Amino acid sequence: MIKIWSMKKSEDAAAKKKPKTSAAQIRVQKDLTELDLPSTMKTDFPDPADLLNFTLTITPDEGMYQGGSFSFSFNINTNYPHDPPKVKCIPKIYHPNVDLEGNVCLNILREDWKPVLNLNTVMVGLQYLFLEPNADDPLNKEAAEDLRRDREGFVRNVKNSLKGGSVKGEVYDRALAAAR
Repeated sequence: MIKIWSMKKSEDAAAKKKPKTSAAQIRVQKDLTELDLPSTMKTDFPDPADLLNFTLTITPDEGMYQGGSFSFSFNINTNYPHDPPKVKCIPKIYHPNVDLEGNVCLNILREDWKPVLNLNTVMVGLQYLFLEPNADDPLNKEAAEDLRRDREGFVRNVKNSLKGGSVKGEVYDRALAAAR
């Protein structure tokens, strides 16, 4: 009887040392196993043990942002999937839906978030912003206004900004993808 009790005590001690897996971690793990990313998207986990913080890199192969490489940091809190992930664009880019601090305007990251949405939905939404920037719901109002008034001029500004150039006095991070 004493042996059984000491074995139970050892199991309890081992269980206390092992970190508990949160519901958010379980859901993120499920979301990640179901990902079906195209070749234009790649995830990176700086700490493989931390699934709640990672980066997504998008390299559009069509549209006005073609040739660019854009990284987004994902920070997922323990209330996921009830709260959306926090997503920031790492290079400073000229885009109507991304402000100069890297905040992203994507409806499913705000008012349209529902727990049934997943990381794949967010990633596809981010990729879509590079194919069809939305001037009707901007964070960068100047870029949105340029897109509405002069699409060709907007495209020139995008190409210039991808090279690390300046647009209207604002210098942007070089975001051209490395040649393959």
